[in-house]
Amino acid sequence: MKLSKKLETTIRDVVDFPKEGIVFKDISTIMLDAELSNEIVESLYQKHKNNSLDAIAGIESRGFLFGFPLAMRLGIPFVLIRKQGKLPYNKISHSYDLEYGSAVIEMHTDAIQLNQRVLIHDDLLATGGSAAAAAELITKCGGEIAGFDFLVTLDFLEGKEKLKNYSDNITNLVGF
Repeated sequence: MKLSKKLETTIRDVVDFPKEGIVFKDISTIMLDAELSNEIVESLYQKHKNNSLDAIAGIESRGFLFGFPLAMRLGIPFVLIRKQGKLPYNKISHSYDLEYGSAVIEMHTDAIQLNQRVLIHDDLLATGGSAAAAAELITKCGGEIAGFDFLVTLDFLEGKEKLKNYSDNITNLVGF
């Protein structure tokens, strides 16, 4: 079975979470299947191994789940992009709107080197707010956005359009 089909059948819909009217795509069910998780990492590796990446930035917290193993597999640094107040060292912040509220993310000021080509990874692309905010942090530190990678995209929300300001290289494993 194709990986996208496996993901479609494994990802669980949770209705009215985190608020009424939202259908949350729960990827925690993927973590219960080690074989599928390994297949995801291998697929991401094959997709990005020839992209001349210098680092991968993962967005808290689900962006860490496959972003960090991918960075290890590629032999490049993994940059933590976290919610406000979670990083202990010198940091920069960026606020943004979510599809159901607003948030602030942060990154250590020394996490990105000048002209580093950085792939931003997260579990899901909805409206593009958190991924665009991550791109803002990286470019403020002198990095270059090499692209965006997601396990899941909610295509009807058109988040890819917001990200095209940073890169046309926007990939995903499954779209809904």
